Amino acid sequence: MNDKIVDKELKMMRLNLINRDFRGNIYVVRDNEVLYEYVGGLTDYANEIPNSFETKFASASAGKVFVAVGILQLIEKGKLHFNDTLGSILDINLHQIDADVTVEQLLNHTSGVPDYFDESVMTEYEELWVDYPNYKIRHNSDLLPLFIQKPMMYPKGERFQYNNTGYVLLAMILEKVTGMEFDQYLKQNVFDACGMGSTGYYELDKLPAKCANNYIYCAETGDYRTNIFSVDVKGTGAGGAFITVKDIVRFWKGLLEHQLLSAETVDKMFSRQSGDGSDPEEGYYGYGVWLLTGTEGKDHPYFQGCDPGVSFLSEYNPDNGVISVLVSNYGDDVWAEMRNVRKILY
Repeated sequence: MNDKIVDKELKMMRLNLINRDFRGNIYVVRDNEVLYEYVGGLTDYANEIPNSFETKFASASAGKVFVAVGILQLIEKGKLHFNDTLGSILDINLHQIDADVTVEQLLNHTSGVPDYFDESVMTEYEELWVDYPNYKIRHNSDLLPLFIQKPMMYPKGERFQYNNTGYVLLAMILEKVTGMEFDQYLKQNVFDACGMGSTGYYELDKLPAKCANNYIYCAETGDYRTNIFSVDVKGTGAGGAFITVKDIVRFWKGLLEHQLLSAETVDKMFSRQSGDGSDPEEGYYGYGVWLLTGTEGKDHPYFQGCDPGVSFLSEYNPDNGVISVLVSNYGDDVWAEMRNVRKILY
């Protein structure tokens, strides 16, 4: 087939890659080549201000990967160990929580600690704030009342179950070991280290410039409301960082080029640590990342997040070096769009 025809067909496929009603940003690169980029939707619905590549988006649970990197950095420096326990690090009353839960069990979601938002039982994150106002959540410790009196969900190490509390506790461990607020540690040692100048944990009642509002559709009125009463007012170890799509590419490169962690530690981070792969679209879990089984024998690490009005997904394909970042401030289906990315660009 003529190379020009092939190139034309590829361009047409890329043109039809994404649902043109998608509201948010999509950025797909390989090395320094941009394979696909897309901007859609409004950062400010009422004032009709469009999103741009400078827009800072909330990323929900995706922030767990940053906490994992921070913890792994401390382990590399010998300031923390995989087998260190909750009881030996945190000087709080753990009540019924097993004090012998290890750092590694928190990292790979096998700890069994009570999850303040158990996604296997609860469907709406907004339910958390019926009796406990979300504006109180400005530090990791502010979430303690939501789980500290609850019993273990299962004996530590027994099985994998995705757990938000585990990463709140990891952020508290990071704070205890370093003497810094976890977001300040991450800024200095992760974000600044790989040039992520627009990424940070911002408070919803004093957001910096170029942050997108997040919108929830109201069926009864046929319009949108923001999510300011639906999520933590400031992100914690469980998630809530604001990012740009280009910053996420810088983060992947920081990992892959070993600016943040050694090659050995990155290999462990991207290796199967828990989960059984029974759901092929979910896969296994490493440290802070999910792992999909690849076609060339290498797992594809990815991280994701979903909150009211927030959806985020980013994946690295080691078979061809493609990095994909998809985010919506309307909670649009980034997972469906990612399937198209894999089908057309892989």
